Amino acid sequence: MDYEFGYWYVLFALLILPGFYYLYRFYTKTKKSNSLKFSNLQLVKKSASSQSQLRKHLPFILILIAVSLIIIGLADPRIPLENIKEGVNVVLVLDGSGSMAATDYPPSRLESAKNAAEVLINNLEPNDHTGIILFESGATTVSYLTPFKEKTIDDLHAIRQRDGATAIGDGLVLGVDMANSIPNKKKVVILLSDGDHNAGVVTPNEAVQYAIQKKIQIHTIGMGSEEPVLLGTNIYGNPLYAELNETELIAIATAANGKYYKSVDTNSLNEIFEDISDEIDRELEQVSIKDWFFIATVVVLAANIYIVYGKYRIVI
Repeated sequence: MDYEFGYWYVLFALLILPGFYYLYRFYTKTKKSNSLKFSNLQLVKKSASSQSQLRKHLPFILILIAVSLIIIGLADPRIPLENIKEGVNVVLVLDGSGSMAATDYPPSRLESAKNAAEVLINNLEPNDHTGIILFESGATTVSYLTPFKEKTIDDLHAIRQRDGATAIGDGLVLGVDMANSIPNKKKVVILLSDGDHNAGVVTPNEAVQYAIQKKIQIHTIGMGSEEPVLLGTNIYGNPLYAELNETELIAIATAANGKYYKSVDTNSLNEIFEDISDEIDRELEQVSIKDWFFIATVVVLAANIYIVYGKYRIVI
């Protein structure tokens, strides 16, 4: 069975126990030396038997055990629960820029992304928390992390198409912060975009480094047809196209210990969102057993009190 400690550094306090032991030995030797001056030899020999010595030192041994149990309890030991997986913080970072208005995913890329994201949310475990970030020229929070799927889905479908640029880095940083806001053990960010970063304060590389620092995994989903899609024209009459930049999305997923998924139409996008929840690494949920150690401490101290003050007490 694997054990972990919530506050492992507390265990360093166990290093003080040898110091207590040597102080106790010094005390008992000094006391014995003084008693020899006033005791007859026969009594000293009798008290020096191994059984007598063990009974004499038993209260101190129990005190050391009690202190050890308290220290271990304060370190918050935890054990995994069989067949119960930990909840995961899943943050969807959705592209809401002008290119998501492309109609190669009917009725539009954004609407198809919202419908597919609903599939993912419904496939998550009951103890998972889900949140949504929307980005275009900047990034905003659409839905904060919550275990209530209905609330997240309502917020998801309230998203409306925008006309801004694509600030992938800003969206990822906000997504990483949200994923890290609730202390579940596993944290995952899922980025859906056409990958064409062209705005914002934070670069995708800076956002990835931030995610690595926070130990947060990023999966990326590329959304776009094999061929560029005409969006319209600019003020000069030149055509504007929506294109998929896979290079950027692959680099993000690879650096952040995630996977890249390519979507070319609505059906493939739905399949990705159906399967991606299975790709999230889940660890067994852990339960704290610190109370066991505190209860054991009480039992040991009670035994010590009985030994010192009970019917068969030991006089130190």
